[in-house]
Amino acid sequence: MGNHSVVEAKNRLSALIERALKGERVVITRHGHPVLEMKPVADPPQAPLDSNALDWIAERRAARGPLNIDAVDLVRKLRVVD
Repeated sequence: MGNHSVVEAKNRLSALIERALKGERVVITRHGHPVLEMKPVADPPQAPLDSNALDWIAERRAARGPLNIDAVDLVRKLRVVD
């Protein structure tokens, strides 16, 4: 575990980030009191797509129909300024 003042953290931020990413507990202190703990951001859990979700996507896709304009013309149309 490492306690570091705000000034030290400011001067060594990249190194402290690397230490936190490796699993070390990094605590930032202000006037000797802990105010912040650095730790990696957890990946959000992602539910696998089931057959119901895939069916839902397919239905919406089919209902939308094909676009009768290519991407270049669509972007040009969206950029038109009056």
